[in-house]
Amino acid sequence: MSKPIIAVTMGDPAGVGPEVCLQLLANAAIREVAIPVIFGDARLLARCARQTGLPAPKRILSEIEWDEKCATLDEPAVLDLFGFDAEGFTPGVVSAKTGAAAYRYIEKSIQAALAKQVAAVATAPINKEALRAAGIMYPGHTEMFAEKMASERSCMTFFSDEMICSLVTVHIGYQEVVPALTSARILEVIELTATAVQRALGRKPRLAVCGLNPHAGEHGLFGQGEEEKIIQPAIAAAQAKGMTIEGPLPPDTAFIAAKRKTVDAYICMYHDQALIPLKALAFDSAVNTTLGLPVPRTSVDHGTACDIAWQGKANGGSLLAAVQLAAKMAS
Repeated sequence: MSKPIIAVTMGDPAGVGPEVCLQLLANAAIREVAIPVIFGDARLLARCARQTGLPAPKRILSEIEWDEKCATLDEPAVLDLFGFDAEGFTPGVVSAKTGAAAYRYIEKSIQAALAKQVAAVATAPINKEALRAAGIMYPGHTEMFAEKMASERSCMTFFSDEMICSLVTVHIGYQEVVPALTSARILEVIELTATAVQRALGRKPRLAVCGLNPHAGEHGLFGQGEEEKIIQPAIAAAQAKGMTIEGPLPPDTAFIAAKRKTVDAYICMYHDQALIPLKALAFDSAVNTTLGLPVPRTSVDHGTACDIAWQGKANGGSLLAAVQLAAKMAS
């Protein structure tokens, strides 16, 4: 069976994205499951290779060559999206031009995915400050992909060997969380998660929903009754559809080791409720995915790490795991 071609966006040029992409291209193991193609800048990757001591890319395609050869590509490559000044920026420094470049790589990957030139997309990290400086107002990858792929419903989910968790709300401030929570949205995330996890595990998953407030509200003592009014109706609706699901669980004990053995995936109300335990347990191996898209999309679970960018210190484990999962989802 032919291996799926996975578009890998290079991420913000000033961050660790170029470095982890070079590590991916040099990794012989990935060639057993996928053909990664870096959507980025060949000159920039060559500069990063010289600075970090990593191997420079061997196969480079222009956009014209890509359109002609993508269907028969049989080895890792770089799609050179010419136009970025590879020498005219400082690694580790956020700027509008690096944000604009990162966004262009994403746009091209989405176009390729919708045109069925690639089987899935895996993304290296972007910098939200750089995006804003470039006038790009998306909060993150998830919102970009959902809008540009015209997905009626989507959610951010993280896969790791330690735990799987989905987020009901994502890149918003804490004051905005409660107004964004509805029973319909929670049920939507539950359904997307159940479908994806059943596909990944090959069996009906055991799901758990976290409460919003300390001690899951302690029967109305904390909060404004969000557990009773919003979260429990969504759980009841999921149970009525035959799902194995429990909650709302007190968030402070939901992720202890004994509980994780009985839960296949968690539904979390806000960003840090999920990401703090996940990154404490699986920082270098967790994979971010967007469920509900017409084409699989995965991502690293870390940021641009500008403080260590281009210093040979970046760990490419998360991008490797992201491409492996993308290949599995595409298959």
